[in-house]
Amino acid sequence: MKQILTIAKKEFRSFFGSILGYIVLAIFLLGGALFLWIFPNQYNIIDSGYAALDGLFAITPYLFLFLCPAITMRSFAEERQQGTLELLLARPVSKRRIVTGKSLGSWAIVIVALLFVLVWYVSVSMLASPKGNVDSGAFWGSMLGLLFLSAIYIAIGIFSSSITGNQIFAFVLGATMSFVMFKGFDFVGLLFVKGNVTDLISALGINYHYKSISRGVVDSRDVVYFLVATFVFIYATIVVLNRRGR
Repeated sequence: MKQILTIAKKEFRSFFGSILGYIVLAIFLLGGALFLWIFPNQYNIIDSGYAALDGLFAITPYLFLFLCPAITMRSFAEERQQGTLELLLARPVSKRRIVTGKSLGSWAIVIVALLFVLVWYVSVSMLASPKGNVDSGAFWGSMLGLLFLSAIYIAIGIFSSSITGNQIFAFVLGATMSFVMFKGFDFVGLLFVKGNVTDLISALGINYHYKSISRGVVDSRDVVYFLVATFVFIYATIVVLNRRGR
């Protein structure tokens, strides 16, 4: 466990050790602020006249398509690019611990980003009439959904970074795979007449379970889905590294 935490701390510090990390975080927060408070759209809180953050949880999964791959694209791609990956794999640390540590470190960065989002929650609560008249249950349920969602995106991004030495390619691949996992199954489901088949196909995608848990009701089936999907991509990364270490 100590080795995992050490790797996680290194990954976390590495992200904030360069100006790029702060730029990525700023773009994420600015993008959310513009859609929620400035740009005229269905998610604009001021224009809607309601003290609700539904728009936040509708657009954040798409903002995560930028944030999470940007965080993870360096994880292994940079090591491979600089020729230090072999040195990392040669250390007396299991591949499982390396991948888990990098994943936790990257996930911690997302949590920091979400902490800034709490400012919007406080702002909406202050604007409500009466003050504090906000559906807190739905908010925290949706925040939990974002944590689970980001865990899968991070796992996908780590996997994408493990198979290439090009950080840009790792970013694009991670974003594409995350989008496919989020909405792809919904699109496939539309090819069929609404019914059990459509529901079954949609249930394979992230969006189906994200919408479910965002209602504020934590269903064990949704939790199991998020955990299994995250594990699958972490395991896939370990397989890639094992082949690389031979």
